[in-house]
Amino acid sequence: MTLTNVIEVLEAAYPPARAESWDAVGLVSGDPAQPVRRVLLAVDPVAAVAEEALEWQADLIVTHHPLYLRGTTSVATTTPKGRLIHTLIKNDVALYTAHTNADVANPGVSDALARAVGLTGDLVPLQPFPDDPWRGLGRIGETAEETTLEEFAARAAKGLPRTSWGIRVAGDPSRRVTRVAVSGGAGDSLLGAARAAGVDVFLTADLRHHPASEFMEAGGPALIDAAHWATEWPWLDSAASILYASGVTVETRVSATVTDAWTRGY
Repeated sequence: MTLTNVIEVLEAAYPPARAESWDAVGLVSGDPAQPVRRVLLAVDPVAAVAEEALEWQADLIVTHHPLYLRGTTSVATTTPKGRLIHTLIKNDVALYTAHTNADVANPGVSDALARAVGLTGDLVPLQPFPDDPWRGLGRIGETAEETTLEEFAARAAKGLPRTSWGIRVAGDPSRRVTRVAVSGGAGDSLLGAARAAGVDVFLTADLRHHPASEFMEAGGPALIDAAHWATEWPWLDSAASILYASGVTVETRVSATVTDAWTRGY
């Protein structure tokens, strides 16, 4: 397989045209004609992930988060990102990013999150595209059976990778839960959509104090706030499965390296 072959599969599943206008997705470094035998999938393009790729002798790293989300004028080794680029190029390791185009895909980041926390049945977008009701931000699904907020939160904590952040819950622990909305990554912008959808719980990441407080004062629904990295990590296995199902003959590995920014809680 060549890098071009792998990119074709990824872009069929996660069309770059669906990325936000401010986003930076696609091939970051690498020769499209280079052979690819091993693909490492990770959330963040950081030094620890590059080290894992070199140790495993990966030819390509696929990450969810972009390396350069804003323009740059230098890739000098005097910066962490510059050092990373030099390391990858020196070792013939390509880097590819699927970010907001993976967020809105079907299946995408939030589908994987929904399954990880135990939602079943058909999933529908929380905020669908006007021209495609099956793609969009977030997902709404149902629990296998009615449960309580406390029980669902415990299940969600078990279904997501462990971080120092853990999960935080806002709402009555005894609240009945059957219908749940989720969104991988920062979900502040979808609070209104979650209320309008009439769900019992909205699970996402990076919720700020004032929007969350005002949301709960207005009647909810309940909120579960998880670590950003943890809510997006389940997607890596989904992306690996898409590569496998496509027939491209590459070996995949989902990075277990915890790249969440927060390393310890007290």
